[in-house]
Amino acid sequence: MNGQLFVISGPSGSGKDTLIRELLKTNPELRLSVSAITRKPREPLDYEKYHFVSVEEFNEMIANDKLFEYNEYLDNFYGTPCAPVENWLEEGRDVILEIDVNGKEKVRKKMPEAVSVFILPPSMAVLKERLLSRNTENEETVRTRLAEAVLEIRRAGDYDYIVVNDDLTQAVACLSAIIAANRLRTVRLREKLTEVLKDA
Repeated sequence: MNGQLFVISGPSGSGKDTLIRELLKTNPELRLSVSAITRKPREPLDYEKYHFVSVEEFNEMIANDKLFEYNEYLDNFYGTPCAPVENWLEEGRDVILEIDVNGKEKVRKKMPEAVSVFILPPSMAVLKERLLSRNTENEETVRTRLAEAVLEIRRAGDYDYIVVNDDLTQAVACLSAIIAANRLRTVRLREKLTEVLKDA
């Protein structure tokens, strides 16, 4: 059986990156899709989750239909290369796809069976504090991100699950529970049912 695709979204500063890193530590069998992106790296850890390309390279990927989904955010392009995701799913591996709300809609049209999770900050005040504490962006950019966050949070109701990232340990446990429960769905265990009954 093919693996399951999990789409994780949330506003900038909601803690998606930290949650996913911790999730991968406790679920090493998961695979994280690496996005192609046209912005410049902000920190060394960026290289773990992004493949940095030029705008020209990105447009070439679009032209050759090599992106699962793509979008523009704050004058930069982000996209999910098809090949790694498709290969992992065919191998039966579950894949985490960290994308924004627009990308999620595109994925849902292509793969209605994808499971979606929205990471919600405990409050807008906490979100602002997290963004400012990064010290990587000016106040104008932070204001823009907060405005975008409001628009994204208004669409959280379209997701299968919402995880409030107030306590890191609890939030990671919630994500792990969602993945574990999905693996126990009847539709994913039909082969096991057949196997158990074959000698009945």
